Amino acid sequence: MDMSQYLDIFIEESKEHLQGMNEILLKLEDTPEDKSLLNEIFRVAHTLKGMSGTMGFNNILNLTHQMENVLDELRNGKMEISSNVIDIIFECFDQLELYITQIENDMTEGNISSDTLIKKLELLLTKDNSGKKDIEVNSESSIQKNRQEIQVGEYVGNVIETAIDKKLNCYKLKISLDEKCMLKSARAYIIINSIEKIAEIVDSNPSIEDIEDEKFDLSFEIILITEHDKEDITKELTTISDIESIEFTVLKKDNITSNANKNDDQSSLKEEITSSNSSSQVEQPTENKNKKAKTNKTVRVDIDRLDNLMNLVSELIIIKTRLEDIDGSVSEDKQSMNEATEQLERITTSLHDAVMKVRMVPIERVFNRFPRMVRDLSKDLGKEISLIMSGAETEVDRTVIDEIGDPLIHLIRNSIDHGIEETEQRIKLNKDKTGTVKLTAYPDGNSVVIEVEDDGKGIDIEKVKTKALNNNVISIQQSQMMDDSQIIQLLFAPGFSTADKISDISGRGVGLDVVKTKIESLGGTVEVESIEGKGSKFIIRLPLTLAIIQALLVVVGEEKYAIPLNNIKEITTIHPEKIRRIQGNEVVLFRNTTLPILRLSKLLDVTDTNTEESEHSIVIVKKGDKTAGILVDRLIGQQEIVIKSLGKFLANINGIAGATILGNGSVALIVDTNSFF
Repeated sequence: MDMSQYLDIFIEESKEHLQGMNEILLKLEDTPEDKSLLNEIFRVAHTLKGMSGTMGFNNILNLTHQMENVLDELRNGKMEISSNVIDIIFECFDQLELYITQIENDMTEGNISSDTLIKKLELLLTKDNSGKKDIEVNSESSIQKNRQEIQVGEYVGNVIETAIDKKLNCYKLKISLDEKCMLKSARAYIIINSIEKIAEIVDSNPSIEDIEDEKFDLSFEIILITEHDKEDITKELTTISDIESIEFTVLKKDNITSNANKNDDQSSLKEEITSSNSSSQVEQPTENKNKKAKTNKTVRVDIDRLDNLMNLVSELIIIKTRLEDIDGSVSEDKQSMNEATEQLERITTSLHDAVMKVRMVPIERVFNRFPRMVRDLSKDLGKEISLIMSGAETEVDRTVIDEIGDPLIHLIRNSIDHGIEETEQRIKLNKDKTGTVKLTAYPDGNSVVIEVEDDGKGIDIEKVKTKALNNNVISIQQSQMMDDSQIIQLLFAPGFSTADKISDISGRGVGLDVVKTKIESLGGTVEVESIEGKGSKFIIRLPLTLAIIQALLVVVGEEKYAIPLNNIKEITTIHPEKIRRIQGNEVVLFRNTTLPILRLSKLLDVTDTNTEESEHSIVIVKKGDKTAGILVDRLIGQQEIVIKSLGKFLANINGIAGATILGNGSVALIVDTNSFF
């Protein structure tokens, strides 16, 4: 019997059960005498055992079976609940979560062994509750054995040979990331972007697309051609944090072999490289099948929302029939046409709202993972931490939910490690010995705001400035001209860290740069507020949806552009003679403040037609507490637009966030105003 058709349901339900187990375990740790919580965990383990057995996932089956045995002893009072027992059950939870993630990625449990955990559970059953923590699972760090010959595709081989003839350097780099790297794809993007400044990447394993989608473990390989030597490349990469190691192999004509005519089973590396060539995809159907589980995204929807959607579609069909019956030749028919058009507009607006609500899910799905994380960090650091969450019912787009988890994890870890003082220090400062981290979410217009706030020591401005000077992030002249808010923004510089010592949690230069990169890739912004001695607050502002937005259409030269409405503060006009130049930049005095003026024609390199106008149209945009006036030729008006991607060939163009198709079929580019600050 083919069980793959039930895989999505299995993954979704397993995640729900694990989330329930996580919450119950946290409660059980606080109230170990509550037997009802043990019964709940036992039921979850039993359900997972039955589901995994049916699907043929034996690793999950064996682990949950042994968990059942221990939980049954605890329920019957034959074993006492100790902190060690709780820790081991938490380890089991983590292992189960790993299995489910692996199944979601490639439909198999992988080769993750749970033998060590099962032995720990067996030790508990033999009344040995000492819980030996020194047992670790040894995992293979490398699948591929070292080889003298480097196998490449036929095309890549020809490119390398041509480059060698032109006296260019060819290298194969294996870049391994730190195992504690949280945003792998964002870090890999920064690495690839840095390499492309001084070299041309001709091949990668896995593909660049897979690296961007985080479909790799902790290492990836690239083949590059450059005029620069190994030292230059190393120097470029050493400024990037989270890189564990870089292995260089110099490619020469005598150590590369083309694998175009080899058998497909020679090596795992070869299979992955040749899979891009359609003529050699012997196992393509299996690979495509395996990738399917990765791309399937599901959303559970309230039946009332689906009923509303169905009713609106029914009304759409009715209005379509009405429009077909109108020929438009008689004045009465023209009036009916206008009425039908207005009704159609109302229905499509309601339909959009209904579809949006179907896509929306509570941010609770992200928040639920943090109590466990805070509990573990508290134990590791020896700090007493209280996590207060509010606004978990706030709804955001499903795609935002998938992406926002990792940045929030980093900010919470940052608050606990850097922000909250040690217990003894808090007592000396007459603070509550228990530090508090507040995680808050709330809607604000067309945005969702998420705040991470702590009552710790705040940001030491002088320490940040000193570190920035020592790391050559800023010059002495720049530091003298910067205010406190600008110095705080230095925390987002790549590789910047104020930690005095390296730990498992911080001090490795993981920094807030990847957090900022991820949030801005979602069309959001991140701001920081801090009072020294009182605490810090990180404020993330995200769009409600990444698909349909309200925008202002403007004209520059002969082209139309769209500026997202949630980035616009206001619109005004100014006389050209009021524009002044200060240090080469255009500014204007607007409401007793200096407003920088940016000409969209210069930013996007297009010809404007507004040079002779007596007044200029200015769109004032904002990013956090910064504002700027964008000068355009003409305003068209507000319009609801559907965001379309420009594709991988036109990705990452500065100043452009995407495109939209207008009512007349023409294309308008969407301006990314955040990139102008």
